[in-house]
Amino acid sequence: MSAAPEIALLAAAASSSAGGPAGAPLNGAPPQGPLTVGTLSRRLRMLAAAPERWWGLVRFDPRRSFRIDVEDQPEYGAWLMIMPPGDAGLACDCDVATLIAGEAAEGAALRPGPVRVHGQRHWLSGHGPGYSITLHARAQASRAQASPAAFSVAELVASR
Repeated sequence: MSAAPEIALLAAAASSSAGGPAGAPLNGAPPQGPLTVGTLSRRLRMLAAAPERWWGLVRFDPRRSFRIDVEDQPEYGAWLMIMPPGDAGLACDCDVATLIAGEAAEGAALRPGPVRVHGQRHWLSGHGPGYSITLHARAQASRAQASPAAFSVAELVASR
């Protein structure tokens, strides 16, 4: 399997942003209504392809997993989740996610490159001998509806 198609998609996304922020509309017009999952996925891929925008925010804490906000746009929010080796992980309510580094799972293993679509709360955990870094995004309309409540033990067990 060749990585060329994925690289071409990332390059096209990066060049179409014309150096502006990942959330900036291409034609300069304000966004119309809530973002589609496809548009949100494209913005997440563009953000993942521009580590210079977020790598300086990354911190490694061997005691716990944590979340770092990367973007808070009117249409969507994006964040990194960093999990040390052996940590139980975190609850997540993203719409889309991708693996940046390491090994992570949300029931099934995340793979570097592809964007996974969600829409409901799920449990994210790191696997493997090193730190795991994932990038997530959620449309603002969905974020307003999401409950900040933590997972119950029953939800955690059901998500695995």
